[in-house]
Amino acid sequence: MDLLAKCMLWWLVMKCFSPGHRMAICVWKGSTETNPPFYPAATLKGHTGAVVCLNVGRNRLYSGSVDHTIKVWDLYTLQGVLTLNGHSGAVMSLLCWDQFLLSCSLDDTIKVWAATEGGGLEVTYTHNEEQGVLDLAGMTDAESKPILLSSCNDNSVRIYELPSFTERGRLFAKQEVRTVEVGPGGLFFSGDATGLLSVWKWIDPPAVKVESS
Repeated sequence: MDLLAKCMLWWLVMKCFSPGHRMAICVWKGSTETNPPFYPAATLKGHTGAVVCLNVGRNRLYSGSVDHTIKVWDLYTLQGVLTLNGHSGAVMSLLCWDQFLLSCSLDDTIKVWAATEGGGLEVTYTHNEEQGVLDLAGMTDAESKPILLSSCNDNSVRIYELPSFTERGRLFAKQEVRTVEVGPGGLFFSGDATGLLSVWKWIDPPAVKVESS
């Protein structure tokens, strides 16, 4: 995020509303001289299918697509530097955590990527799920252990302790949980296909829902 601050502000969003650009990423730059205060700065092209997810980490943008690939973009030059091939289904979510990149897919896997000596990324671990995985989020538990939240196609969110992927529990919804997001103070949020947003509070053990709307 230091790079983003130096550049005032970059907004990177999927341009999916136009059929001619749904496989591209539109880059917007903040300005105090325009209204609205953002203007198009660049368009990143390279995916052969719709872009599903974005994540920023270590001065790079990571994009996942229904073309089964992850592309890595340099935020200084806005040029593509790597294409990661490891999934056999749409890449649904990406998570930069510490020195690792985590990816999940409808191919029923979560993959952990680590940097190589040559500057690339390689899969160091593949976790197989029973269902396609829709979203990832990371947090720490009451003992500061890293915890991965993984929403799946079977209307559940799996809770894993990293790096072992030991399952700590599951949360269930009436329909599939499309998104999971982490908040401050041990809170995290889940949104499902019914339109329900649930707010959860981490205690040890387990995670307990304290509010929903």
